Order: sequence, then C-alpha cells, then structure tokens
Amino acid sequence: MLLRSFLRRAAAAAAASSGRGRAAAPALPDPPGTLASLLLASRSYAKAKGGGKPASSTTNRGKVRAKDPRGGASADDADGDEFSAGGGGDDLDAEFEMPTDPLPPTYDPTLDVGPGGRPLFAFTDTFGSFAHRNANVYVDFTLDEWNAMLPEGLPAGMMKEFQETRRCAVMVRKSFLDLRDNFRRIVDPAITTNLKDIKKQIVLDGPRSCGKSIALAMLVHWARTEGWLVFYVPQAKDWTHGGFFYRNTYSDFFDTPIQAAKILENFLKYNEKRLQELPCQIFEPIPLGEGAGVGMMKGADTVEMPEGSTLYDLIQTGITHTHASVGVVVRLRNELSLVKDVPVLFAIDQYNSWFTFSDFQEPVTVRSCRSIHAKELTMVNAYRSMLHNDMMVGAFSHSTAVGKLRQELPDVPPDARLMFPRYTLEEAETVCHYYMRQKIIRRESFSEEKWKKIYYLSNGNGSEMRWLAAFV
Repeated sequence: MLLRSFLRRAAAAAAASSGRGRAAAPALPDPPGTLASLLLASRSYAKAKGGGKPASSTTNRGKVRAKDPRGGASADDADGDEFSAGGGGDDLDAEFEMPTDPLPPTYDPTLDVGPGGRPLFAFTDTFGSFAHRNANVYVDFTLDEWNAMLPEGLPAGMMKEFQETRRCAVMVRKSFLDLRDNFRRIVDPAITTNLKDIKKQIVLDGPRSCGKSIALAMLVHWARTEGWLVFYVPQAKDWTHGGFFYRNTYSDFFDTPIQAAKILENFLKYNEKRLQELPCQIFEPIPLGEGAGVGMMKGADTVEMPEGSTLYDLIQTGITHTHASVGVVVRLRNELSLVKDVPVLFAIDQYNSWFTFSDFQEPVTVRSCRSIHAKELTMVNAYRSMLHNDMMVGAFSHSTAVGKLRQELPDVPPDARLMFPRYTLEEAETVCHYYMRQKIIRRESFSEEKWKKIYYLSNGNGSEMRWLAAFV
C-alpha cells in the first residue's frame, strides 16, 4: 500500500504539471498474442547445443494496458510517457511500452550476461548439478518440458512469470538449493551440506510472492529427474472446495469422490510406469462410500485387491469405481509409506488451505446446510498430518486468502516451519539483468541505481519487481 500510495501521488503530480485540457486519445486494444505463442522462444539448453532458433515475434506494437501487482488492468492514457491521474479508488492508471519487439536469438553469448560478466543461463537440464557457488543463474526449459515433468499443473505465479518474460526460465536460488540438499541428504547421508539440521517434514512459509510455490515445483522437478516417486498436489485448495460432500456412515467423515478420482488420475500421469512395478502390501478390504451422484452400492460395502496387485491396479480401481475412489486415495497414502525401493516425497502446495476451516471456523456449504471443517474430510484427514517418518513438504499460499494461521498447527511438528526469503540484493541484480535480456527493461535505460530502486521499492517482492521493471 505504501508503494502504491507513493506512485499514485507521483502520477497526480505528473498529470497536473503536464498540459491540462488535452483530449484523451482512444484506448488501444490489448495485443492478441497468447501464452502459447509467446513461449515458443524458450528452448532447453540441452537442445541449444545444436544451435538456438530466433524467438517468435509479435506484430502488435505500441502501448497496452499496464497491470498492477494485484493483476488488475488500468486504463490507457493520452500520453505514453506520463502517469495518468484519472480513475478512482485504489486503481493506479499507468502506461508503458510492453516488450512487443522480436526477441533476440534465444541463445546469444553477447546478451546472456549476468552481473559481473557472469553467465546468465546454465547449460543443464536438471537442478541436481548445482552447487551453492553456482546459484543465481537461470535454467531454461520449454513449456512442454515443464508440463511433461509436472503434468499435475504448474503454479499460477510461475505461469505468470513465463507469460510476462516470454520465456520458461527459472532462477536457481540458494534458498532452493538448501531445500533440495535437505532431502538429498536424507536419502544419501554421505553427502555433505552446509545444513545443520535435517528435517523430513517442512512447511514453507514466507511473504507473498517470495517464490514458495516455484521452489516447490522445482523440488518436484529435481526429485523426479532423480527417480523419486513424488505425490505432488499443486492446488490443495481443490481438495476442500467444489464437488459434492457425502457423509460416510462408517467413519463419520465427509467423502469427496469427484476430487478423489481427479487426484488418482493426476498421480498416474507421470508415475504410471513406476507404479506398475510396485506391489501392494496391504490387502485389507477397502471401504466403499457413496458414489458421485449414484448413491451407495447395493450388496457390498468393501472391495478387496487380489494377491499380486500393483499400486497401478489399486489406482485404476479407484478411477473406474466411484464408490471406491475415496477409499483408494486413503489406502494409497498408507501404501506409499511402505515403499522402500524408491524414495517417496509428498509435496503439497497451498498446504494452509487444509487448515482453514478448523482454525477459523469458516463454513463450507453442503447439502445438509451445515458447516464442516477441513479435518472432517476423509482425504484431508489422511494426508494432512506430518507426524510420521515420511518425507513431506508443504508450501503456504497467501494468495488463496485463507488468513493468517497459528504458529503451532495441529498434526505438524513445531520445528517444521521454514521461512522462505524474498529476493536478496544479489538475486535481485540477476533478476533485473534477466528482465533486461527479455526486453522488459530497456537496455539503454538500465543502470545500477535504477535496478536498486526497483529492489528497495518492492522490498524484494518478485511480482512487484517484475511490474516495476517495465517503468525503467
């Protein structure tokens, strides 16, 4: 709010000092380019060794609407070099030149230069090869490569970064390397790291837009390239919102069969081959619940998995039989705890949404018109707890507007919370060099004084830095 108030006063002063009474020019339309067309410029460095291709260009030039950090678009002004004082409320009307010029060749050693002449990009296709001394560089993948490694979905903040920079690159930060090394050392204690304490359960907390969700997605990418089995939930809020809630008469919890089937389908997308090799180790009957829109099954209340079944067979049972979906998701949690042939990691984004109702008593409307708590949902109750010996990391998402949670959370170890930092000054310098490379910042206007102003005005907030960079 302080930043927005400062810019609003500057906008009013600029408009007052400029010529009054000028007729406003008609607003120009937004460029029609889609995210897919903008991301064609991104190529992985593994492919770049054979030579990079020039980036696709966009034909619409001129002024377009500037978006504030909240994502709201502002109206066009008559003069592109001034702020507009028009409008009302908290909206700040501003206009700037969007980077619509064709990007230079995707890989150009003369342009891919970071602070101090260091390389801006790294020639690698995995996050496993980085040491702390190699931090603060970007790794480039195509959008298809990201979707192949994380078919469950990408964080919204990551997609927004890809869209506005016109490149699917992420920066390898030291805070991410600490997170990676923590779990790497659990699997291989012989690896030496700078970490004093190793934690099997971690809750990533920190200010909004500090990179928690992106770091979690990068951790999942790294773990899967290492051959780990990762249960990744990019939007945990979907487990508690939408669909139908059916009270299970046996457990007295609420079942959500529509969400359960979707969870099983997502887990199968990347892990299908590995799951076909892992046998089931629990053969107790799986309780059946109410199917989505079809009621209870007549003549049966449990289903059993035959001897020799694999985890793939278990998941297929939950996908094809709606009455068994919730029971299979719960059984899968127990089965994954028994897997010893391969490291298993549970990675939950928007983890704080599983505590919303139990901590703040916020209601969810169900058919009986009563309020239920997240802890009363069968699947959330099975997956939320961190009081176990499995590797698990959850990331808070303050963009889900669930409110501030208590410092001590139920079913979470007291020392599990890890504060994820905003950009440091060194990281911000690399980010601004990257934005200059992608023509968000004009090269002729770039200076140390200006990128430091961006850093201090935004206090290291990633989305605000990207928004302010366009005004340089």
